[in-house]
Amino acid sequence: MEQSSGVGVLDKSVLVLQAVEGGAGTLAALVDRTGLSRATAHRLAVALEVHRMLARDREGRWRIGPRLAELAGGGAGDALLERAPTVLARLRDVTGESAQLYRRQGDRRVCVAAAERGSGLRDTVPVGSALPLTAGSAAQVLLAWTPEDPLVRAAAFTPRTLAEVRRRGWAHSVAEREAGVASVSAPVRARDGRVLAAVSVSGPLERLTRSPGRLHAEAVGGAAAELSRP
Repeated sequence: MEQSSGVGVLDKSVLVLQAVEGGAGTLAALVDRTGLSRATAHRLAVALEVHRMLARDREGRWRIGPRLAELAGGGAGDALLERAPTVLARLRDVTGESAQLYRRQGDRRVCVAAAERGSGLRDTVPVGSALPLTAGSAAQVLLAWTPEDPLVRAAAFTPRTLAEVRRRGWAHSVAEREAGVASVSAPVRARDGRVLAAVSVSGPLERLTRSPGRLHAEAVGGAAAELSRP
């Protein structure tokens, strides 16, 4: 264990959370990544699930739960999170694609709200998912106004891409984060202009095409503007 607080159960719980930070994992994966016994890993994972720190997907794999995103985003009193469900649902209905809201948390972007397409092919990003800040249109938006950030050097996109995002006010990506998936994102801003979050739509490349911005930049930009209002 790299760091120890002196409180064993807390340190082990943090190990379990870190084990799924990069994506959902089976119980066997938790055991392998943490070095804990199967019984201990399962007991802690179930306890974290009770507190919504962890959740399970349809295949029963463990992933980051919604409570961590709520805490990162400011909790139930956060005005942006309170407005997000209505705005994202409208964006989903207008575009026919899944809609998400991301906030930066360290070197990751966390999905803090989402409105999923009801059926058919879709890009599902559960609330609480922590994704890299080095790929995808939402990552571009969250880094575009801080181009000196060291993460840009490791990104799938270039400083020139970020300059273009700043110029037009939105970003798009094609198979940058995941093969066969495209997305469009725009910045949600504070009164002083700071980028607070990125609102996105994402879906299969066969629907969004290789120029997804032409289809959805206007709708995504409108949703971002609505969420930016005080």
